[in-house]
Amino acid sequence: MISEDKTGLLKAFLGSLPGEIAARLASAVEADRMMDGNALPHDAILEGLRPVLRGANAARTPTPLRLYCRPFEDILTSNTRKTKQKASIARSSLLPIWLWLGRDLIPAETESYIAQTKALIVARKHADATQRAESFWIQAGAALQAGLALPTARTALNDPLILADAQEMALLLPAGADMLRIQDVLHRPVPQLNEDLLWQLRAIYDDLVTRLPDVAPYVAVMAMNRLARPWEALRLPMQICRQSNDTLISQTDMGLVGEIIFARMQNLRDAILNTRHPLFSAETLLDQSSQFAEMSSAIVKEIEIKRDGEWGQRLLKERAQTGNVMDGFMDRALREISAALPLHKGTGGTADFSRAIDAEKRELALRYAKLVVGSRNFAAAGSFAAKQKNAYEDICAYLRRYIEDVVKELRTTDAARRAVAESQFQLCVELTGLLFSDQEVEFLQRRGRAAQSAAA
Repeated sequence: MISEDKTGLLKAFLGSLPGEIAARLASAVEADRMMDGNALPHDAILEGLRPVLRGANAARTPTPLRLYCRPFEDILTSNTRKTKQKASIARSSLLPIWLWLGRDLIPAETESYIAQTKALIVARKHADATQRAESFWIQAGAALQAGLALPTARTALNDPLILADAQEMALLLPAGADMLRIQDVLHRPVPQLNEDLLWQLRAIYDDLVTRLPDVAPYVAVMAMNRLARPWEALRLPMQICRQSNDTLISQTDMGLVGEIIFARMQNLRDAILNTRHPLFSAETLLDQSSQFAEMSSAIVKEIEIKRDGEWGQRLLKERAQTGNVMDGFMDRALREISAALPLHKGTGGTADFSRAIDAEKRELALRYAKLVVGSRNFAAAGSFAAKQKNAYEDICAYLRRYIEDVVKELRTTDAARRAVAESQFQLCVELTGLLFSDQEVEFLQRRGRAAQSAAA
């Protein structure tokens, strides 16, 4: 076992590797672990490589557990949860269920499957390993269904959420071959769900309806998680139901895609509603708000959302809630910027250079400016366009007026006042870069240098 210091150095080094090299190293380490090698710190190496592999979207080496998960890998999630959501299986549930299969339900079959797939993977016969997994999926699905019917199941898994995940696994495992067909049709991320891909998915759905009708609605869900624009998966239920409005689609099993999209929107809405001044990240809030606006606009375009329909009512309510939060931030933006760049309270309202700029107020002013500017492209979709426009125009007018006073003050011979003016001038430069353009920044910097030269 290596020391904590050396583990940290190892992870730092591994995290700096190029994606291709990291993928090859991860493959070699996982192969060594499957061969029961004990000379390498497998877990530490793989943990260090994980950020690189995630960023490079590199294909991982198959393992017996990864092959077992293939039928439902597209609905695995690491998000925290309080309730079980259909078509969502927690990664934290995998190990307890896997151990339950191998320890109590089908120990001999699981041991045989692990040994055989390990040998095939080490020999780089990945297609044969997948084929071996397909037969195990049938066994595992039947074993889980039988095990879940026993009174001991609740004790064995010891968590109602894990129990619910096991039930969903038991449903999907027998349809593993069909889920692989979806993965073959849609190699993630699919930039657009075109007509040809849609009809291929429809064929898989029609086949499943006759054999495993309870699994058929998952076709659209699996597809959704492979699309660059997940809401395009709504085209499949629209085609199957021969309907284009939310009221009818939401009342069928094929409405599952819409429910999942609304659940994601609700998570974003909750995160936005929980954002508070002054403890917020402009980048995080912009990301959450833009995702919410994009999804809400896209779902309206994909299907005919009716105002009096179930989805229509939810959408209107959630848009109003997030819009109100963003309205509040827009209303506050000028106030926070003027706190960092204060004016005298007397008539005329000239710039105040009597005290040094406050570091916290300066940082908050920049955050608000980023928020106002960054939300410009999606403010209309987010239902706060009017407030955003007003905030932007008011801040721009205020900044232009303040710049004139700052540039004049840079010519002063009073060292203390000039030091304050220089710090405020630097903030004006940064705000100009956010609100206007690089050309205006360059022009402002030239004006500042000229004023300082005049003072000297």
